[in-house]
Amino acid sequence: MVRVARVLPGSIADELGIVPGTELQSVSGRAVDDFLDWEFLTAEEAFEVEATLPSGESVLYDIERADGDPLGVELEPPTVRRCANRCEFCFVEGLPKGLRKPLYIRDDDYRLSFAYGNFATLSNLKPRDMERILEYRLSPLYVSVHATPWEARKVLLNNPRVPNIIEQLRVLAAGGIQFHGQMVIVPGLNDGDVLQESLRDLWALGDSVITVALVPVGLTQFSHLYTGESMNREHATRLLDVAESWGERGRSERSKTWVFGSDELYLLAGRPLPDAEFYGDFDQVENGIGAVATLRQRVAEGISRLPRLDGKKIGVVTGVSMSPLMPPLLDRLAAATGAHFEIIETTNSLFGPTTTAAGLLVSADITRALQGRSDLDLALIPAETINDSGLFLDDVSLDAVRATLSVPVEPSYDFIDVIGAADMLPAVLEAR
Repeated sequence: MVRVARVLPGSIADELGIVPGTELQSVSGRAVDDFLDWEFLTAEEAFEVEATLPSGESVLYDIERADGDPLGVELEPPTVRRCANRCEFCFVEGLPKGLRKPLYIRDDDYRLSFAYGNFATLSNLKPRDMERILEYRLSPLYVSVHATPWEARKVLLNNPRVPNIIEQLRVLAAGGIQFHGQMVIVPGLNDGDVLQESLRDLWALGDSVITVALVPVGLTQFSHLYTGESMNREHATRLLDVAESWGERGRSERSKTWVFGSDELYLLAGRPLPDAEFYGDFDQVENGIGAVATLRQRVAEGISRLPRLDGKKIGVVTGVSMSPLMPPLLDRLAAATGAHFEIIETTNSLFGPTTTAAGLLVSADITRALQGRSDLDLALIPAETINDSGLFLDDVSLDAVRATLSVPVEPSYDFIDVIGAADMLPAVLEAR
C-alpha cells in the first residue's frame, strides 16, 4: 500500500475525487506495495484502482485515459531500504556528528538505483526483488560491484552473508537488464589480481555491462572503521594502467570504452585528464568520471554568450584538488569578459586535509575563505556544496552564510550558469 501526498488540480485523479491521504491498495487486482508497482501497473490505458479514502471509505476507480496523459498523483516518499553491510570505506561511516540528517541514511535500494541512479550492492535482494527487476525491466541499474570474487566481496562489504554478485548479474543479464558498475578500490583488497578477475567476469557479461568506474577509496579523519592503506600516486598509476588497458580492449573489440578511472585517480597519478570525447555520454559523471571534462566542455560551449564585465573582480572558491586545474579555464573567462578572476583555494576544515574535493566543502570553509573580502564584486562557490534546499553538508543554509559576508555569493556548476545569466548577474553586480 502507498499513500497519496498530493493531487494536481485539474488532473484525472482530481476529477475522480482522489485526495491527499488516499491509500492505493491495488491496480487491476495486483497489490501496490510501493511506487514501482504504482508506476508500472498504471502504465496501461485502462485499469482499475482499489483505494481507501482518508475517511475509511473503500472506492474502486475504473480509469481510462489517452496514452501519456498523467494521472496527477504524487506519492509519499517510500521507506528506503537500509544497507546491511559495514564497508570500511563507507562514506557514512566517515561522517562526524551534526551534519544534515539524511546524510546518515545508509540506503541500499535497487528501486532508487533505477529511479535516481543511486548505487546499490544488491546484497539485500530477495527472490521477489529479482522477479520485479526482470518483470518491470528496471534497466539500467547502478551497481556497487567492488569485487566479483565472492570471498573478496565478503571482506570488502564486511558481511559474510552477501550473495554471489556475479551469479546475480548473470541472471539479470540473461533477462535483458543492463547496468553501470562501480568499484571502490581499497589497496590490498580489491586491486591487483582481484581487480583483474572482477573485470574479466564483468567483460564476460557482454553488452549488459554499460560502464565500470574505478574509484579510489575516499577517507576522512572520521573513517574509524578503515584499517587499510590510503590511496597514493603509485596505487593510482597502477589502477589507471588497468583501466586504460581494459578500455582499449573495449574500443578494439566492442567499439566502446567501458572501463573508466575517476578524475581523482588521474589527479593522484599526475596524468592529464582525457578530453570530453573520451567519456561518451558521461554515464557516470556524478561518480567523478569525466567531471572535469564536462566542466571544460560547458565553458567552451557557453563562453561566446558571456557579457563584458570589465573591471569586475570575481573570486572562485574551490578545493585543493581542483585548484591547479582552474587557471586555463579562468584565463578564458577573463579574456571573454574582461573581468579579473581570483582562485581562492580552500581546505576542508570538517573532514580533514585528505578530503580535497570542492563539493565537500562546508559552510565554515566558505565563510573562512570569503570573510572580509569586500574587494570582490562576486564570489562563486561550488554548487555541489549545497543541496536543493540550499543547505551545506553541515546543515547551515546558504542564506545564513551570505548574511555574514560582505560579498555577493552565488553557487555555480560551470561559471557560465551565473556569469551568463542575463536576468540575475547585472542586479548582483549593480548592488556593489
